Amino acid sequence: MLRIRGSIGDWPVDLTLEMDDADWARLGAQLKVEKTEVSIAPAKPLNQDDAVWQIARDLLRKAGQMSGPDLLEQLEGLTGSAASGKRLLVRLRHSADVKVENGGDTPLYRWIE
Repeated sequence: MLRIRGSIGDWPVDLTLEMDDADWARLGAQLKVEKTEVSIAPAKPLNQDDAVWQIARDLLRKAGQMSGPDLLEQLEGLTGSAASGKRLLVRLRHSADVKVENGGDTPLYRWIE
């Protein structure tokens, strides 16, 4: 399930999309970026949790850096729940590709390569 919340102008938007594994795979294929390195395909197909994890990583990678509250809001919108968004935030915090810095009142999540 994918939940999108926000607004279009003055109109509030709260949209929930139900997606199966094939839908997630197609979405993930749309978000892939060409790599200069050769990579080996995973032995098992991505499940929904893996697909959401990849989308969360891509979100931060493309942004370069985001404040903790902004990132959490994006992750909650992606997962459709506060608890799932927080789990992804913690997973990003402990990822080798992410550096968390003190950004004053809030942490700053920075993608490192």
